[in-house]
Amino acid sequence: MGYDDVMTQADTLNTFSSATQVALRQDASVIGLVGLAHASSHFAHLLVPLLFPVFMKEFGLSFSELGLLTSVFFIVSGVGQACAGFVVDRLGARPVLFTSFGIFVLVCIAASRVNGYGDLMFVAVLAGLGNCPFHPVDFTILNQRVSAPRLGHAFSMHGLTGNLGWAAAPVFLVGIGSLVGWRNAYLAAALMYVAILVLLVVQRDKLHTEVLVHQPSEGAKEHDLAFLKRPVVWWCFAFFMFSTMTLSLVQNYAVSILKAVHDVSFNAATVTLTAYMLCAAFGIFVGGFVAARKPNSDAVVAVCMAVGALMLALCGTGILGATGTMVVLAATGFATGIGAPSRDMMVKKATPKGATGRVYGTVYSGFDVGFAVSPLLFGAFMDRGWYNGVFYGAAFVLLVSVATALGVGKRTGS
Repeated sequence: MGYDDVMTQADTLNTFSSATQVALRQDASVIGLVGLAHASSHFAHLLVPLLFPVFMKEFGLSFSELGLLTSVFFIVSGVGQACAGFVVDRLGARPVLFTSFGIFVLVCIAASRVNGYGDLMFVAVLAGLGNCPFHPVDFTILNQRVSAPRLGHAFSMHGLTGNLGWAAAPVFLVGIGSLVGWRNAYLAAALMYVAILVLLVVQRDKLHTEVLVHQPSEGAKEHDLAFLKRPVVWWCFAFFMFSTMTLSLVQNYAVSILKAVHDVSFNAATVTLTAYMLCAAFGIFVGGFVAARKPNSDAVVAVCMAVGALMLALCGTGILGATGTMVVLAATGFATGIGAPSRDMMVKKATPKGATGRVYGTVYSGFDVGFAVSPLLFGAFMDRGWYNGVFYGAAFVLLVSVATALGVGKRTGS
């Protein structure tokens, strides 16, 4: 081999290495920006629920009335999410994402000025409208802009950042609220959303997506609603509905249950909720490696959810005491978090080309339905003092989600 041949091989290797590094930086930037947007949407989920104790005191509201606020938020978000998927497929993800952030700024300003239940209901509706596009937006960007070998890790980071958004909300709102009042905490949140929107606009080239049209093999254009005929889409929808009913119970009522059953302080109970979200985030990080190595994503999801259900039932027995219940409840987040990236891979396998926004919008609207139904159903439990029954209910619906995950796997071979 001559000198020129050696140099040619070296140049080829250097070019390949440089291209790989560029692709890695590009993927990391896209994943980071989408993750930040996803964290922001999850932060918005808790804008109202975190201050339930404040609203009960100031406006004399019941658990059922407060639960209805959460239900309205997720009803608007769920219906809007299914519709947003079509908008994203036709217009692209980026303009829809920017619009959502503008709405969140208005939500926070309106929340800072509420004076009663009607004002809170308006905030809940507006927040649901702002939240609805995020899953079709996020997954359209990730599926188009991230290299295929890194998609499992991209889904992992997407779920992880969502949980970090949930974890940050109690620290941000309760922390700032304790210093300058809850109304000023909402104004601080508005400034946060403005800052994130500015960053996304500056980095907008990394968020561009192409509008894809699905063409069936026979050459005729398929109707936009044809994907709804696929049974696996509705199995995915059912999985998201049941699994998120459990998450809704933890987010909305865990703090109140810990206070009522174990006489835990508000601050300690809030820290437990944050710990649950952080454990879930760590579980999602671990789950990214699991998803990349385990092709049978339905089995991974089923095992994780079954373990989580067992832990929640254990919390419901009351035998663990205050500290034990808080520890096990937080650990439940880790168990269910491991399955999250495999869950997203499971949905990807059920998605036809060119219908990413529509499928993810429809499937993830099950997420919103679960959040909408759960507070209404179990808010009545809370008003009657059936606190441990809420933990048992959470365990039951999580077990139902195990069956739906296995149903998805049966229909996709996942």
